[in-house]
Amino acid sequence: MRARSEASTRMSINLETPKKIRPLIDQAHQVAMNMLRPISRKYDAAEHEYPKELDMLAAMIDGLADSGASEGAGAAGVRRDDKPEEKAGNKNGANLASVLSVGEMCWGDVGLLLSMPRQGLGNSAIASVATDEQLARFGPTWAAMAITEPSFGSDSAAISTTAVKDGDEYVLNGEKIFVTSGERADSVVVWATLDKSLGRAAIKSFVVTKGTPGMKVERLEHKLGIRASDTAVIMFTDCRVPAANLLGSPEIDTKMGFAGAMATFDNTRPLVAAMAVGCARASLDLTRDILRDAGIEIDYDRPAFSQSAAAATFLQLEADWEAAYLLTLQSAWMADNRQPNSMEASMAKAKAGRVGSDVTLRCVELAGTLGYSETDLLEKWGRDSKILDIFEGTQQIQQLIVARRILGLSSAELK
Repeated sequence: MRARSEASTRMSINLETPKKIRPLIDQAHQVAMNMLRPISRKYDAAEHEYPKELDMLAAMIDGLADSGASEGAGAAGVRRDDKPEEKAGNKNGANLASVLSVGEMCWGDVGLLLSMPRQGLGNSAIASVATDEQLARFGPTWAAMAITEPSFGSDSAAISTTAVKDGDEYVLNGEKIFVTSGERADSVVVWATLDKSLGRAAIKSFVVTKGTPGMKVERLEHKLGIRASDTAVIMFTDCRVPAANLLGSPEIDTKMGFAGAMATFDNTRPLVAAMAVGCARASLDLTRDILRDAGIEIDYDRPAFSQSAAAATFLQLEADWEAAYLLTLQSAWMADNRQPNSMEASMAKAKAGRVGSDVTLRCVELAGTLGYSETDLLEKWGRDSKILDIFEGTQQIQQLIVARRILGLSSAELK
């Protein structure tokens, strides 16, 4: 811990939004306000209906990507570059751009952001562990991510889906649940074990293309929130996948352990934190307006105890939001500067997940009948935000990871 602390002090953190991505963030906000919010209710009510309007938005993002104007935008995450720096320095780059743009989009609608073509959570797994050849091959795909199984939730090391080598193919067998965009996506990144007896080290990820024989979407779940996003149960029965679709190295390195999966989570957890931050910010913005219309002014120049109970509560919620926001930016900044961010990614996810749920529900309370009705989107944001404290690792799992990192203990030593 001392060595890490000393390394961190040599480079002061910079969480300012880089000038080059400010137009991108402004564009994301405009999209959220003018394209996502107007259809938010429509697709919340029409669960499992694909939001056709997103095709035009995806085409626009593809055009920006081709021009190089949208580096880091979207939910797919960013590949880490392990090459030495040509010039040392404080960098704000693509990871920071990703979390900021995702936060803005979720200020519009979380479920619609999760439904965006080619912006699936599986794309983060590809970005994290794929070889250069695989990146080129799977770059255009829209990838869902299949980790959770009926026998476990956040404990990804308990994966029981198997992958058995047979010539130039792997044969997958198992069941995956809660697969976001599992029916709509072009492919699914499936986590499976090559040898259960070897534990975490034998868990690998495979890209399974939609329509592959042996892969079947059993059903779509009905959910409390993010109803615009489809959530599937997928069965794999003697599903044959080319060996070249195993992401990264097929070698089982017991010393590396769960490194491939953790690299993916270090990438996706800041993104999920950003989703929670964006949704909570939307609730705070609308609640401020509702309170103002009711004659309650929030004075940032006076202490909370000297203001109304509603204003004091709002100030506390904003303070909690600010902490979650800064933790999210820190985890992304560390990735941009190639610093290990596993602990910080879990801290951001834990804080933002809890804050997102707390803020949205307290805003419903502050707004009274307006918050509970469908007059505005507050009640919807309250429903949507809860999942952001659950998927990509629950609150309890994140706290466990943080404790292990602080104490220097392994998963076997601290369960």
